[in-house]
Amino acid sequence: MSSTLETLRRDFGGDIIEPGTAEYQSASRSRLASGHPAHVLRPGSVRDVQAGVRFAARAGLVLSVRGGGHGFAGFGTNDGGVVIDLSKLANVEVIDKERHLVRIGGGATWGQVAAALAPHGLAISSGDTKSVGVGGLTLTGGIGWKVRKHGLALDNVAAAQVVTASAKVVSASAQRNPELFWAIRGGGGNFGIVTAFEFTAHPTTDVFFGKIAFPAAQAVTVLQGWADYLRTAPDELTSVVAFANPFAGGPQAPVEIYVAYDGDDPQLAAKAIGQIRRLGTVTGDDIALKPYADTLEDGTAPPPGIQFVPRSAFIDKESVPEVVQILAEVRASERSPIIAVRSLGGAVSRVPAHATAYAHRRAELMVVTVSAGPEPAVKAARPALDAIWGRLAPHVNGAYANFLTSATEQDVAAIYPTQTYDRLVAVKRRYDPGNLFARNHNIRPE
Repeated sequence: MSSTLETLRRDFGGDIIEPGTAEYQSASRSRLASGHPAHVLRPGSVRDVQAGVRFAARAGLVLSVRGGGHGFAGFGTNDGGVVIDLSKLANVEVIDKERHLVRIGGGATWGQVAAALAPHGLAISSGDTKSVGVGGLTLTGGIGWKVRKHGLALDNVAAAQVVTASAKVVSASAQRNPELFWAIRGGGGNFGIVTAFEFTAHPTTDVFFGKIAFPAAQAVTVLQGWADYLRTAPDELTSVVAFANPFAGGPQAPVEIYVAYDGDDPQLAAKAIGQIRRLGTVTGDDIALKPYADTLEDGTAPPPGIQFVPRSAFIDKESVPEVVQILAEVRASERSPIIAVRSLGGAVSRVPAHATAYAHRRAELMVVTVSAGPEPAVKAARPALDAIWGRLAPHVNGAYANFLTSATEQDVAAIYPTQTYDRLVAVKRRYDPGNLFARNHNIRPE
């Protein structure tokens, strides 16, 4: 171990942060999880990433890879192992203006990307939070305010640079290592560390963004009308419904419909958004034209002792009425969690089912529940939450990896249908046969 560590200190040009140093307390934790790793490595180059991977493999230590550190499951830290923190690899560069090709470091955040691309009039379909890492979000999906017009974040990846478990630098694209390219678009961090992405961006304008509120008593008609309308709404319109927030009144909390119209034409926007305004009695409406970058939230870390526990599943067209009815009934309960339903379809559904390792192309909607509070309160709410999901189970399918707090075999099976999983195993065997990259929703090589 001592010689291995000496080799790391010789070969590693970035920061090595260990217990007892000034930066350790902040460097040892991710945004949503605490840990006590033996070494936190902040590489300043791809060669440093290679050195970090070699060190973890030779020392036999658990390896965590951290981008933005927002993972609910806490994969971005560990106890007694190695954390490779990619935050210094955050460059954003337009490398081909005609093709709108953008190269982004694996440690960049979506706020950095949006800010860097705005002067060029470009954007990339991403999530909805500035401080979320490009890598973590993209490798498992990427559902945000441009998803119906421009697809998932991973649908816009043109190529990637990957450091594998053997510390080799590999290019992945449709032409080079195509199976690896398929796998990293949905298969998470199972196959290596992506040190750089190449994305195809798109020209963007300001967007109409905000929320429309309706009374809680109109939840059933508003929810069903919203779901029916999104089935035929223009792709420029992406929307999320949030309700039953216990911090805003629980059963009496308003039904809030967030909308993003991807365009600056006021007449087209009014026509598209007007259909939502007519779903019920509008009690609030703050939709305004704003830069796309301003639609992204800051994403502050929760106060000490407060947990956020999300659960998610997908809803196909035929199950929408049943799910809406169940959620409306749950909303009326004093024990309801925060509930959100996100619109999909559009560009997401037009990608062939097996084109990427993201496997939920048929879904029209995604339902997410969030329990929040001190750990004892979250534990006490678990039986009621399990009962809600028991009612939903016959009508929903799958799970979205970015909205899971655990990584059980059941979680992995929900993320990846059997055919997808088996194909991922074959890629895992080739690029990480020893399962060095296991701090994720793990695809086991055996």
